[in-house]
Amino acid sequence: MTAITDTEFEQAATLAPGVLRRYLSGKGWSAERDLSGAELWEWRPQDYEPGPPYELLVPVQRRRDYAGRVADILETLAVVEARPPGDILREMWLPPVDWQFLHLVPPGPSGTAPLLDLVSALTGLKDLHTAAASSVLGTRAVQPAQKPQLVKDHVAAVRLDQTRVGSYVIAAHTPLPEGPSGGNDRNGQGALFDEAEARRSMLYLHPSEPFGRRVSRMLYAGVTCARAAADSTLAMNSVPHVEDMAGAGLSANLCEALVKIAGEERRDFSLSFSWSSERPMEQPSPPIAIRREHAGALEAVAKDLRERLGREEGAVVRGVVMKLHRDVHPREATIYGSLLPEESLRQRRVRVELRPEDIDKATDAWRDGLEVAVTGDLEPRGTGVRMRGVTAFVVRPE
Repeated sequence: MTAITDTEFEQAATLAPGVLRRYLSGKGWSAERDLSGAELWEWRPQDYEPGPPYELLVPVQRRRDYAGRVADILETLAVVEARPPGDILREMWLPPVDWQFLHLVPPGPSGTAPLLDLVSALTGLKDLHTAAASSVLGTRAVQPAQKPQLVKDHVAAVRLDQTRVGSYVIAAHTPLPEGPSGGNDRNGQGALFDEAEARRSMLYLHPSEPFGRRVSRMLYAGVTCARAAADSTLAMNSVPHVEDMAGAGLSANLCEALVKIAGEERRDFSLSFSWSSERPMEQPSPPIAIRREHAGALEAVAKDLRERLGREEGAVVRGVVMKLHRDVHPREATIYGSLLPEESLRQRRVRVELRPEDIDKATDAWRDGLEVAVTGDLEPRGTGVRMRGVTAFVVRPE
């Protein structure tokens, strides 16, 4: 057992009893019975190994030996969670949060990971949150490149914590506002899925919930549906139509984020979730494993969704006219530039279908090398994109 330091002992004395109970509840401990001035809490290992459960005596009020009792709790938790008491103490001080744990299985010693694997995994985790937050605001099989400010604010609020034991575990948490505890309120906060909709894999969201919790639930539901879509693809050896799962957070964007986490080496990984005890969940949320073969299937699912349902209205391409296509009707032009407002601003070629009034503008811009800004609807075209339904064609002055 790891003993706590003198500084940690002093900090333990300042923890309120309610903070201790909130932390234990969030980690799966349960209060079994009241004793004289304390509560007996128990926890059984998740694999239900034989033997008695772990027990903690949790004080319900501050007494002379309060700091010592809290120190005992921290030292026991350090054994159960296999991490230093100081890390647990620091987590107890956090406000209510939902946790996501990304379990990677990289080669090499446990607790280490190749730099490139981590870069890809962290980028994918960011994209997962972006996709889930976008789906909360509007479920679509293909999310548009333009992201509302609320989505950007959510992603900016997600925090990374210290790694956990178990190969390499990236721990992220989403802050939630303080709220009443208890999972049986009349708004139904304790359910991941509405029972009537669960059979159709539709997420049951409540407007009264904080946005961060709605994203956490959409993220869990979306990844669950993505795993189911990948399993179906592998079993059928073809991509099924899965757009009916978009209401539960499945999108081409989310599938692509999962593929990105797997990296170029297509490594296995899993996602697990832990919910704030201030807003507990009634339904279980077991970890979701994504294996190497799932990554290829998810890539196929994302491609199918984009090809069939990837039309994006009101997109803007800004760049230069590289080529005029006079042999097609209606006339077209290839513009090399950036699709706005994509964050990466990467350069790409977009085939634009011109209106009659745009032909002379495009010709002048091509001849003089002027930049243009074109607004219209994007849709897949082979390995690239085409813009149709142009509503504005502006030649920008030098």
